[in-house]
Order: sequence, then structure tokens, then C-alpha cells
Amino acid sequence: MEEDTLEISLVNDLREIASVAAMIDEFCAQRNYAPQIGYAINLSIEEILTNRISFGYDDDEQHRIEVIVRVEENQLVVVLVDNSAPFDLSATVEIDGEGSLEEGEELLAGLGLFLVNQVMDSVEYRRKNECNILIMTKETQEAVEADSEP
Repeated sequence: MEEDTLEISLVNDLREIASVAAMIDEFCAQRNYAPQIGYAINLSIEEILTNRISFGYDDDEQHRIEVIVRVEENQLVVVLVDNSAPFDLSATVEIDGEGSLEEGEELLAGLGLFLVNQVMDSVEYRRKNECNILIMTKETQEAVEADSEP
């Protein structure tokens, strides 16, 4: 029986995101999930990791980041845990084409959260023991490859 949990440990280096995406793709392919499932999860993880690695740490030290993907009934649950600075999950942006270059960093962070909220079915954030814990879910029941049917 295939394992229903994928645990990935990485450091705060943007170059590690590609290997995370490959592991997620393989995990989803093994379960015959439609490509849009893996795409949504990878887009979300990439946006969050890029934001946390780029803006969440105020030193040049290595920090451990944990990514856990597990199958729970008809959904995938994705948990990201890191010890970067707290962030505001509600800091999404409204896309209106307005804004100045000075607002760029805040806009990019908000745009990433906006995208995550669009492609995932639920997103929850909490802070515990100096760590950020982000829990995202993606429904899988309707999104299994058609060729898996008899």
C-alpha cells in the first residue's frame, strides 16, 4: 500500500523549491490525481515558500522548513511549518491595476496569498511556539484522472 503522507524538509533556499515540486508531482501522479490538483498544490507551496524565504527571515542563517502533504478522505491536506516572521494571512490584495512601485513588495506578498486562496479550497494560519503553521486543503474526489476508471 502506498504511503498517504509525504514529508519534506528543506532549508530557506529558493533553489530547493523545484525539488519540492517534483516530489509533489510524483505523490499526486501515484494517486492518479488530475494534473490540476498537483498544479494547485505546487503553485500554493511555491508562492508561500518564495514569500517566506524572501521576506520572512532577518538573518542569513539556515532555517528548516517542513512541508507535509497527506491524504485525508477526499482531500489533500498541506501543512507548511517554518520559524520565519509572523505574517498576515488576510493581507491579500484586490487586483485593480492601480498601485505604485513603492507598494511592490507588499503587493507581491498579497498577490501570492490571493493566488493561494483562489486555487486551494481552504487556507488556515496559526502561530504556535514561534512558528508559522499554514494548513491548506484541496478537494480530490472529483479530480481523479479519467483513465483510472474501468
